[in-house]
Amino acid sequence: MEYKDYYKILGVSRTASDDDIKHSYRKLARKYHPDVSKEPNAEEQFKAVQEAYEVLKDKKKREAYDQLGSHWKSGQDFRPPPNWQGFDFQSNHFDTENMGNFSDFFASIFGGGERGQSGFHHAQRGPFQRRGQDQHAKIAITLEEAFHGGSKTIYLQVPERDAHGKLQHDTRTLKISIPVGTVPGQQLRLAKQGMPGVGGGPAGDLFLEIDILPHRLFTLQDHDVYLTVPITPWEAALGAKIKLPTLAGPVDLKIAANAQVGQKLRLKGRGLPNKPYPGDQYVLLQIVTPQAITDENKSLYKKMAKEMPFNPRKDLFHG
Repeated sequence: MEYKDYYKILGVSRTASDDDIKHSYRKLARKYHPDVSKEPNAEEQFKAVQEAYEVLKDKKKREAYDQLGSHWKSGQDFRPPPNWQGFDFQSNHFDTENMGNFSDFFASIFGGGERGQSGFHHAQRGPFQRRGQDQHAKIAITLEEAFHGGSKTIYLQVPERDAHGKLQHDTRTLKISIPVGTVPGQQLRLAKQGMPGVGGGPAGDLFLEIDILPHRLFTLQDHDVYLTVPITPWEAALGAKIKLPTLAGPVDLKIAANAQVGQKLRLKGRGLPNKPYPGDQYVLLQIVTPQAITDENKSLYKKMAKEMPFNPRKDLFHG
């Protein structure tokens, strides 16, 4: 069988360090990965790089491989060096149970065959298999969907392999479950909905990252919900009981007398559901002053200014 120069395949010298070997492997693996590479014979190149790295990354395997020494020449039939049988190629340092993806040369050196009088006889192996890559995508949901949870149908452009194994894009309809209390950045895992496997291998997973659409009323911070509520000057001064929205429906809120703009009131447990404690809803008060349009309006404001002298800027000039 033909000798394979693993150092040459990885593009490193025979004195290369472990880090050099790892760096070269990662670079070549990205270059020849069958799912993304446009190089000719990418899958064969990828398998060769994997095989070379499997040997050279392991101290025992590398020592065994280096035993071949000067008893070979690249491109010629492989002939083991004298007394090479003395090296324990069948030791449990090597993964002899998972060599279906490697060449006859690898198997004959590191196990997986039976040695007869005329050499190694290899058991029949299945085709090269590899699990498909995981895929990542983002989906946007409403704040109400995050609060209530439930199912949602989405449409994704996903890669599929045709009858000839070639990748093409297709539209896939998926029905997904939105957990109650979902927050932005949370990921949903859909098993075996990623890239298809190679050679009958299992498909990868699909990870959906949640984004929550802006809401016309509420803003979200973790599991807490914030709502800015406009009130009148007399509601702020005298106190009031007002109705306001929450994600679970309307509630009544009591505003104490002499409330101030920007004051924050808390509605416990009215935010997004969460274990062990749900989030809260915070109400930010915003005082809205009516416009003085009619003469009566203006007269009323003048009366207030006369009877309720008040300078909110007095502290601006006194340290």
